[in-house]
Amino acid sequence: MPATSPQTRMPYLLAATPPPSPPVSLNGRATPSADSLVDDYDGRLDTIRQTEYPQLFDPQSLVRGKNPQLKTVYLDHGGSTLYAASYIKAHAEAMLLNISANPHSRHVESMWTQAKIDHTRDRLLNFLGTSAEKYAVVFTANATASIRLAAELTPITADGKFCFTRASHTSVVGVRNLADEMGASVCPIEFAEIPAAIAPEATRGTNLLAYPAQCNFSGERFPLDVADNVADLYADTEGHPPWWVLVDAAAYAASSPLNLDQLSTGPDFVALSMYKIFGAPTGLGVLLIRRSSVPYLRPKNYFGGGTVAGIAFDRQWQVYRGDVESRLEDGTLNFQGIVSLQHALDAHSRIYYSMENVAQHAQSITSYAQTSLRSLTHGNGRPLCEIYGHTSNSSYGPTIAFNIKDIGGRFVGFVEVERLAVMAGISLRSGRFCNPGAAQGWLQLSTSELVYHSSMGFVCGDDHDLLDGKPIGALRVSFGAMTSKQDIDMLVEFLKLNFCNHSMMAGPVSDAISTAHTNESKAIHKHKANSLQAEVEGIVIYPIKSCHGWVVPRNMAWEITRYGLRFDRLFVIMRENSTLPMQQKRYPAMALIRPRINAAQSALMLEASGHAPVEVSLRPEQLHLEDTQSHVCDSRVQAMRVRSKKVSAWLSSVLSVSCYLACDPRLLVSNPTDKAQHKSFADSVHFTQPEMSFANQAQILMVTCESAQQVEDWVTGECHSEAAASKVEIGPMQYRPNLIVKSRSREARKILPFEELNWKAVTIGSAKFNVAGPCRRCQMISIHQDSAERLKEPYSTLARKMRVDGKIVFGVYLNAANSSESYSTEHCFPTVRAGSVLDVYSN
Repeated sequence: MPATSPQTRMPYLLAATPPPSPPVSLNGRATPSADSLVDDYDGRLDTIRQTEYPQLFDPQSLVRGKNPQLKTVYLDHGGSTLYAASYIKAHAEAMLLNISANPHSRHVESMWTQAKIDHTRDRLLNFLGTSAEKYAVVFTANATASIRLAAELTPITADGKFCFTRASHTSVVGVRNLADEMGASVCPIEFAEIPAAIAPEATRGTNLLAYPAQCNFSGERFPLDVADNVADLYADTEGHPPWWVLVDAAAYAASSPLNLDQLSTGPDFVALSMYKIFGAPTGLGVLLIRRSSVPYLRPKNYFGGGTVAGIAFDRQWQVYRGDVESRLEDGTLNFQGIVSLQHALDAHSRIYYSMENVAQHAQSITSYAQTSLRSLTHGNGRPLCEIYGHTSNSSYGPTIAFNIKDIGGRFVGFVEVERLAVMAGISLRSGRFCNPGAAQGWLQLSTSELVYHSSMGFVCGDDHDLLDGKPIGALRVSFGAMTSKQDIDMLVEFLKLNFCNHSMMAGPVSDAISTAHTNESKAIHKHKANSLQAEVEGIVIYPIKSCHGWVVPRNMAWEITRYGLRFDRLFVIMRENSTLPMQQKRYPAMALIRPRINAAQSALMLEASGHAPVEVSLRPEQLHLEDTQSHVCDSRVQAMRVRSKKVSAWLSSVLSVSCYLACDPRLLVSNPTDKAQHKSFADSVHFTQPEMSFANQAQILMVTCESAQQVEDWVTGECHSEAAASKVEIGPMQYRPNLIVKSRSREARKILPFEELNWKAVTIGSAKFNVAGPCRRCQMISIHQDSAERLKEPYSTLARKMRVDGKIVFGVYLNAANSSESYSTEHCFPTVRAGSVLDVYSN
């Protein structure tokens, strides 16, 4: 950890009391000890989960008399917690029996709605441990909007500064741009540096200090009484002290009572999010504003409907409403969401009795989880998890960020872990969690490294997880009021099964290759495996990236152009206003789109069950094309949009999302005869992208039947019942290959499973290919290519059995090795066909 990390942070120097442990609940239950099991609300937790959170379970298993089966292990409460069934039912019933109307009107329904809103403000303040006498409730769109509004209302002066602490959410960090516009200086600081930052000798003008009550990266908590210390420090100052304090309590308030009245002064602003606490409604935030600070707020620059008491059209004259809530809530409120909060508060009180009980449960589940994760070790004693935080010298909420290490101490990519978790039905989060400061501190990432990553095209939420063996993000599990011990146990078992005692640098891949070399060393020559007889079993074209493949008829020779197999990944499907091609792993229904090539007619027929077929021409002069942009694997790719309302409407209907077809026109003129005919068209398109079009990493993907059979045998062998084993059918097509290869002769040496990872080159007739390396696999291979159903296999098994340099692999990439002269207009393209002999060159 860097010197500024929470583990080495200096003690807080102001007269602040650290956050206390959750008090004993109202029903008198004793707080569990650190080594006890998870608090379960006096044995009520299982009933609470089954009755109030049925979304966690398989609906059929909730039938009376059956043992409920979890369908999801939900561990992303820091992202959004779960809403209670009784809350949703009560709100739905109220909406059906009443008319919730715009409160800006004055009819009966409008006045009913306004009364509900006013009542909700009071109930919410009581829930947060304060009252309307001390704080005003201003409803916003979300916690981010609350933070921005607080910054805009703070009277920061040009000689002042905006300070924010390392653990601040991105929404707080974003305030620095507003402060910069005001002419103020921006000062990112460590929490321990607050005393020096706010000291009178370091203070000029009017300033804003912002910090989180709970870090959403590591879960570390910080005292709520910083504003009390500011008030004590400037007790003799007339008016408002020169420092305003904004507390981001969105994460903290979800699992702990705020009890704001226990603070002598309290923050000027407290930002909250309702769905973080109750699961719903989304799109509703709260900004608490201390009443004593209201007279000193910066005047509003903008006003909207409902915020003015008087306004003129033709002169700069408007009068704002007197109460701060009406003055700041521009436009029509989310009145239906606000009204629903009463039902949320009712359900929360009925289920958990008090927020203190939730805090007690959250503390126990967090203690159990971090103890369980720390207990996971490899056979050599190395820890499986590197946990960021949760040390004895700090207070932490129900959030744990960590990374996985293999038996050799090397990091496992968090994206790989998350993909496997998805297959196992475990919902967690990966990345940097919109918390740049905490992420940089815990992961020891310098700003120069982040700038370099961005220059390479890396963006938040992409598939990059390790660079030079170093993680650039983490995994995060976060717990809620309804999290159970079972959830933690299932997470632990998942990590044990998939990562304990596994090496990311060795394993079955290396063993298989070693076996191949040991057993066949005399038969495999140094340069060419003459004794191996292999052939092409099948050729598969994917005219539209991520859609179903089309198998080339066995009697048909298929051309290999400079861009790969002719017409392979010629098209992509794009969402409107997006530069990223749609992917089957996000839109499984793409597997149901079945392209069929009619080479003689230069046409592509698209078919899908329940939809009439639609035809797309493969002749550029018959397509209406216009320039667009696309990105594939971080690389910008120039593409052209197919201007066809009929095709766009068909795709949008099948995929239930507005989208269109785009193509790489170079592949439309790949036939030698067509090249001459359409030379003017080809010359008019200037491309700088590599010669592999919309392919991910290489032109052609090859798999062997023998490797596919080995994986199927693994999966079948691990099935716990004969019925399950009989349903396991994982053929080569599941891996979406271009070339399927198999052993040719029973007498000669056969292909050994995974030995293709050691091949250097292959030739098929006049076609020559270089092996570019193994194909890194994602969870897309677990989408059934006929039903679009998401399955666990074969991805889960591959993750345990097939890794190279920590990445899950299967199959190898090929790049055409023929000279450029082979692709001139005077020569024919090389071709391949099913049944062709394959010559293999090994390392």
